[in-house]
Amino acid sequence: MASIPLVHFSQSLTIPNLRTRFPFLPHPLTTPNLPNLKSQQHKWPKFKSTTVTRMSYNKGTVTPATDRLVSAVAYTLPFFNSLQYGRHLFMQYPKLGYLFDPLLPIIGLYRSIPYASFVAFFALYLGVVRNPSFTHYVRFNSMQAVTLDVLLVLPLLLQRILSPGRSGLGFRIMVWVYTALFVFSVLCFVYSLASCVLGRTPYLPIVADAAARQI
Repeated sequence: MASIPLVHFSQSLTIPNLRTRFPFLPHPLTTPNLPNLKSQQHKWPKFKSTTVTRMSYNKGTVTPATDRLVSAVAYTLPFFNSLQYGRHLFMQYPKLGYLFDPLLPIIGLYRSIPYASFVAFFALYLGVVRNPSFTHYVRFNSMQAVTLDVLLVLPLLLQRILSPGRSGLGFRIMVWVYTALFVFSVLCFVYSLASCVLGRTPYLPIVADAAARQI
């Protein structure tokens, strides 16, 4: 007796009756009208490509000849003051002195002026580095030369404090340090001079960072 209501209920839920009562339902044997996914693809926003431009100092600009000359002359200050560190190397290899023979008249004139190193130092620092009438190129190179000259004075102060003597291990270490300083100063001078002649900015290791902070 309990199966009769179930039969009547199942017959009342046939497909035509369901579509009559709920016309919005799709027929189970037909494919519903789905939207065309190809025509409604998600369109992502297009971003414009950007190019990164890197700027380099003195690139595309011509450095005036006067700026090159003043910058090149500034590097002679630490070079002349570093020649005293090469005396041990010249004693060991006398033929190396021939390379510096053309500079002997200029070096002799520089040594003949009393307190020439102090005068040149303050002339560069006060007259060029702190003078806004000069270009940044000249001021940076002058400050770099002044900084290098100050660093070259420190070994002499340490020698007077420590007094390594004229023999022994301390004297040998002093000779090695002096020779290394002389070679380093000569390489810095040649590199800086060539860069200034070409109108480029020389960047000496350690010295460049200290000079840039003072400009």
